[in-house]
Amino acid sequence: MGGEPASEAHHVISAGSPIVQTQSLTMDFGRVVALLDLDVRIGGGVTGLVGANGAGKSTLIKILLGLLKPTSGTATVLGFDIASESAQIRRLVGYMPEHDCLPPDVSASDFVVHLGRMSGLPAAVARERAADVLRHVGLAEERYRPMGGYSTGMKQRAKLAQALVHDPRLVFLDEPTNGLDPAARDDMLRLVRRIGHDFGIAVVVTSHLLGELERVSDHVIVLDGGRLLRASATSEFLEGTGGLLIEVLGGLEDRDAMVGALSAAGLTCQPRGAMIGLDPAPQGFPVHDLIRDTAASLDLGLVRIQADHRRLEDVFADRPDTGSDPSDARDQPAPRHQEQP
Repeated sequence: MGGEPASEAHHVISAGSPIVQTQSLTMDFGRVVALLDLDVRIGGGVTGLVGANGAGKSTLIKILLGLLKPTSGTATVLGFDIASESAQIRRLVGYMPEHDCLPPDVSASDFVVHLGRMSGLPAAVARERAADVLRHVGLAEERYRPMGGYSTGMKQRAKLAQALVHDPRLVFLDEPTNGLDPAARDDMLRLVRRIGHDFGIAVVVTSHLLGELERVSDHVIVLDGGRLLRASATSEFLEGTGGLLIEVLGGLEDRDAMVGALSAAGLTCQPRGAMIGLDPAPQGFPVHDLIRDTAASLDLGLVRIQADHRRLEDVFADRPDTGSDPSDARDQPAPRHQEQP
């Protein structure tokens, strides 16, 4: 799926330059402020864009594509300015929207060929590229069927194919797993990683399912209320806490008995689903021996002891309480901040 886009091949990003960069980007709709003084830098690989409390993920993507004009601030995509060079950006960028946008009476092949032609590909090249990307996304055998008869998973694959047909250098994937069952979701996530690592296309992917971004992303940008909450490598988000996770055989009563015994021994622990979360013990404390001895004294089988790691949910737990659940976050703009008299 490689190949240099001929239309803008002369425009080269220097090594180390960001693929996307925003400076003080603000989007004020009057009633609500969707983005506020946003400064982000996005490089290669797969970047997850996650938000809680209507963070403005889709708004940001539309601004970067030149589909919305920001109230203030600037941004560049692949070195092009969004205000004056949006046409060049769209020739080099693919976009998979969240919502269904597929004409039901058109085949995936015709649809993807048409989008390729709109991106500037000659007819023969568009047909060749369409066949190629439809094969890569797993629609080779279904490409001549009208898309109105497709399952949700097939429609998502068709939307992904049209985002890739013109061999972009960057793709924005807005909620690509939306509406998919677990098996189809896993397939889509594997495709996203292949695009970013095997095809060499930079990927920005949004999801309200935080665990998905942990699995697929090299870097994560967290937005909250239109502001940047945190941006770093995914590995830094998931660094070890120094604590432990413990699992014992049996039900919740057995888990609670283990929690009580460990607490009585002076350790700080709490139930964590079916497991037990143990806070870091003092240096040199024989915590593993104590866990094993405690389980044996209660006649409980010890399934595992493992290092505890932070999750993306912890980033939201660390912020001031907004009363929202990040796992339910959608892209509704945050309430407008009232000016102080």
